[in-house]
Amino acid sequence: MSASVAGKGAVSGRGAGAAVQGPPRERFPTVRQFYWLLIAPALVLMIVLYFYPLSKVLWISVTEPSFGFENYEKLITSESIHRTLIATLRIATITTSITLLLGYIIAYAMIQATHGWLRWIMFFVLLPLWISVLVRAFAWVTLLRDNGVINNVLMDMGLIAGPLPLLRNELSVCIGMVHYMIPFAVMPLYSNMRTIDLRLMAAARALGAPPFTAFRRIFFPLSKPGLIASGVLVFIFSLGFYVTPALLGGGRVFMVAEYIGIQITQTLRWGIGTMLGTVLLFAVLGMLAVLGRFVNMRKLFGAG
Repeated sequence: MSASVAGKGAVSGRGAGAAVQGPPRERFPTVRQFYWLLIAPALVLMIVLYFYPLSKVLWISVTEPSFGFENYEKLITSESIHRTLIATLRIATITTSITLLLGYIIAYAMIQATHGWLRWIMFFVLLPLWISVLVRAFAWVTLLRDNGVINNVLMDMGLIAGPLPLLRNELSVCIGMVHYMIPFAVMPLYSNMRTIDLRLMAAARALGAPPFTAFRRIFFPLSKPGLIASGVLVFIFSLGFYVTPALLGGGRVFMVAEYIGIQITQTLRWGIGTMLGTVLLFAVLGMLAVLGRFVNMRKLFGAG
């Protein structure tokens, strides 16, 4: 009797174990694992083609010509680096200020324009992005040189006796950079201004506020996030300009990107060049961190 009960218990135990274990199931990746599989090739390329060379730049900056922070000490002791950094900051600040002023006016005109005019304004704002930076730079050389279009017109009108020095100086560099940067200022400003309810301005006018007061007290404060975003983006881009200052500056105006190129390709002082590149990188990252405190970075770069 006990043996039969034990036998039945063993059989029922095996049956229960089989019921619990069940047949082996096929394992499929989760949604998160599937996404990681999709981005894995791009991630590998980023590591090999971007992060590894970037780590080499950081390493060279502290190992050439000898290990240590000798290259970074030149940020304090080198007068040529001081002049280059000051010129870069000055040109970037002037470019950003003029670009923001023009970009704000254009963006404000875009939200006030009819649909037909809006398309034309958008076309002319984006048109410079479809033209090579070299073509634009040489076009400004043609306009600004001593026997260029602008000087010839002014002399033919009798307004000047001789050609104005419009080329190979900071003026020409700023003109070329502002022309390039206008779209990068207009688009964030326009994106921000589109979210502002213009009925607030109409309500202020209805309550007796003058047009400029309504703009200053209502519209301008609401547009500050777009203004800050555009300013930081334009300033960041201006710090790294290379082609435009090299062509319009004519070897007389040195910005940090051109100075780095000279150190790498001509004087072969790789330590100095990589040090300045590292400083520029961390300066840009710092400004992006500041930008992130004022605006939604995902929305700014089109992530919704």
